[in-house]
Amino acid sequence: MKIYNGGKILLGLIVFAALFASPFYLNMGKVSAKPELKIDTPEIQKLKDKKCVEPKEFMRAEHMQVLNNWRDAVVRDGDRNQIIISGQKYDKSLQNGCMKCHSNKKDFCDKCHNYVAVKPYCWDCHIAPKENKS
Repeated sequence: MKIYNGGKILLGLIVFAALFASPFYLNMGKVSAKPELKIDTPEIQKLKDKKCVEPKEFMRAEHMQVLNNWRDAVVRDGDRNQIIISGQKYDKSLQNGCMKCHSNKKDFCDKCHNYVAVKPYCWDCHIAPKENKS
């Protein structure tokens, strides 16, 4: 069996493979440093017991699920009751709950979301907080 234009086909396959694999080769060995989060907001500094709704490790992994559950409870079920955890009351709210303490969106939210290349849709409905330039 004879392959017509075999040299051109082989060259085309080599060029395609090189172009397809180039992003992997160009980024090989490059590692982005994990972002350093600034959680020293004035609201957090006022707290005597610096705890979030859940432990830090849980919130890092599951915060979006928590926010989705809160959204479903408030918007779909009309349940605006506060959550009480360890005697502390928390609003089921992104802006009046989470962003009350974590008011530094650029240094807190955006750094991690940019690091993992995620574009959350929170700000499609919510108004992004205005940050102090201090």
